[in-house]
Amino acid sequence: MATIETNPQLGQQVREDAKQYVLHSWSVQDAINPIPVAGAEGRYFWDYDGKRYLDFASQLVNVSIGHQHPRLVAAIKEQAEKLCTIGPPMATEPRSTLARLIAEVTPGDISMTFFTNGGAEANENAIKLARWYTGRHKVIARYRSYHGATAGAITLTGDPRRWPAEPGLPGIVRMFDPYTYRCPAGHPDPCPVCTGAPHLEEILQYEGPQNVAAVILETVTGTNGLIVPPDGYLQSIRETCDRHGILLICDEVMAGFGRTGKWFGVDNWDVVPDVITMAKGINSGYVPLGAMAVREHIASWVRDKYFAGGLTYSGHPLACAVGVASIEAFREEGIVEHAAEMGDVFREALHGLADRHPSIGEVRGLGCFWGLELVKSRETREPLVPFNGGGEAAAPVTRLSKAALERGLYLMTHWNVIMVCPPLTITREELDEGIAILDDALTIADEYYAA
Repeated sequence: MATIETNPQLGQQVREDAKQYVLHSWSVQDAINPIPVAGAEGRYFWDYDGKRYLDFASQLVNVSIGHQHPRLVAAIKEQAEKLCTIGPPMATEPRSTLARLIAEVTPGDISMTFFTNGGAEANENAIKLARWYTGRHKVIARYRSYHGATAGAITLTGDPRRWPAEPGLPGIVRMFDPYTYRCPAGHPDPCPVCTGAPHLEEILQYEGPQNVAAVILETVTGTNGLIVPPDGYLQSIRETCDRHGILLICDEVMAGFGRTGKWFGVDNWDVVPDVITMAKGINSGYVPLGAMAVREHIASWVRDKYFAGGLTYSGHPLACAVGVASIEAFREEGIVEHAAEMGDVFREALHGLADRHPSIGEVRGLGCFWGLELVKSRETREPLVPFNGGGEAAAPVTRLSKAALERGLYLMTHWNVIMVCPPLTITREELDEGIAILDDALTIADEYYAA
């Protein structure tokens, strides 16, 4: 572990400047009190007082390889010495190499990649390409989805974060999610919503399949509940799309690059989407990077056409160099395989927590991608925090998160779900440390349980 040097005075200045001059995302500005972070390494980060925090969230589920991985840091330094930046029309070694490596690790015949600065831009380009390719305008997205905060991506997003940006992009149609714990249509399990095809076919009947360009979905739903689709769901969506000439876009911004114990979430069900979008784990956010990759039939179609898309920093050399180093490290260090092994440990440990804490209604996840759904009653399944609950309604989970943080465990929560998503490189000892702190913190959630 790196030497931790303390400087409380600087930490206080950093915090005050942040509160005074920085407009923070997804926050009530007067309510935030950000941790002034002085450094990080592996699965930990620390503040200027020298307090360490075990990162059980990989920050925003993006630091998949862990903090300050020496190979990635070296790649940034080496590339900066050669070429810091150049325009997207140029060909660079890191971008060309990364595109080839992505073709090697993505499923099926996905063969061509367009680089962006993040996941939202990847999804923007995916729907633009789908509309261009099919000549259709409607796009079907799910309610419990998050696809980014730019104009088109936030319209695709189903959760309440889209409300301030509405009316948004035209042509977006909603479908329900395969949320088997609390079916959005109120059906028993299995149901036509959670099996996929019957629900999608019903929507297509109303919207006209000839008008629908694409279905976009998070392969495993991320912040909106960490929902793993039941076996057969994704296959049935794929078959329905094929039947109607609709493109399937899988948003793997969170689920991709080993998060589920496979290179990509779709690999758990042997499904190949027409378009796959990625970011976060592509290089663990060391330098901003996203990508949209397409199957060969789309790649062949677009080769002799003018592609109307791009940004000044698309395929940035520093970002792509880190992406190359990351994939190489994943392969050589067996990081995807390690994530799968830790998935078995997490499954047992989290179900153990459920045995001890009645407030845990359901445990679900894969690899290093888990969610604990908290409830007031297992019988009624009433959420501990209501949908879109804030303020006093969110107090149970706010208290729990604060208690964990005081003990040195950094968590990501969303309404009534605790997301357990540490870096894929987490050790068994670190896992046990985090589970022990979470065990203690969950006693707060139990206080609200109505037996």
